[in-house]
Amino acid sequence: MRTSTKMLGLALSLAVTAAVPATAAELKMMTGPQGGSWIPLGGQLKDLWEKAIPGLAVQQSPGAGIANVRAVEEGKADIGFSNSISAVDAIAGKAPFNKPHNNVCNIATLYPQYYQFVVNVDAGVNKISDLKGKSITTQQKGNTGELITRQLLEVNGLSYNDVKVSFVGYTDSVNQMKDGHAVAFGLNTQVPAGAVMDLAAARDIKLLDQSDSYEKMRKINPGYKLITIPKNSYPKQDQDVKVIGFYTHIVVSCKLPADEVYTMTKTVAANTKTLATVAKDIAKLQTAEMGADIGVPFHPGAAKFYKEVGLTVPTH
Repeated sequence: MRTSTKMLGLALSLAVTAAVPATAAELKMMTGPQGGSWIPLGGQLKDLWEKAIPGLAVQQSPGAGIANVRAVEEGKADIGFSNSISAVDAIAGKAPFNKPHNNVCNIATLYPQYYQFVVNVDAGVNKISDLKGKSITTQQKGNTGELITRQLLEVNGLSYNDVKVSFVGYTDSVNQMKDGHAVAFGLNTQVPAGAVMDLAAARDIKLLDQSDSYEKMRKINPGYKLITIPKNSYPKQDQDVKVIGFYTHIVVSCKLPADEVYTMTKTVAANTKTLATVAKDIAKLQTAEMGADIGVPFHPGAAKFYKEVGLTVPTH
């Protein structure tokens, strides 16, 4: 009788175990600041990945380019959006990172990021050096946008001591610009940026050209590119504007299972049109661009996908 009871208990236990998918997992994903494109893009990836991998649950939280890479390295996040310049610095252990990061693996490049210095037209600011003594706003420290704001000021002979700076999210930055509490807003994101469109609906604005700063910025980080914001991207923008750029990509913990990351990577490649509803540049994303070498080794699971489509990518 006791044996029968034990057998029944074991059978029930096995039945319950069998009801839980073998691939069930919870992954933590860090996205971006409030008001930016990374939060809705992360929401789309969460939905796509949860449909593609049985039992997967993705827990999404706000983040920032530098902070996300640190979190993946330290095991506080499994997935994060990153900027190529930040991830390259992390792999090498260069500032603002205090050691080489060995648990950060690339899975896909998504689109170029444009650093945008937006000023109110009536502020009398035509170049970055004109910001001396002015009030500006940028993202919180730990965000790639804030890092570039500081670097651009420095290569133009200024520091935070020469301006009045506010470190806040996109929404608060826009409100400060609308209210006249700040005359310049530095951010990096896609084009057109929702936050900048919101500001343009309330104030006449313009973008500062950054081409004079490019060579000095490349000495700080060779990953910087000089890219173009096409004219008419924003209201009353009648000329192309040259700005500092780099790439948004997805990083994961190198410890994630290869089959899981393989499916995640394949799912991104198969759903570029869906992802483009949030970040329009993804609409023209090709697999070869997803697997481009931006200086960050790929996860073996991602490398398996790229090998199937004829690409050889660097791995850890």
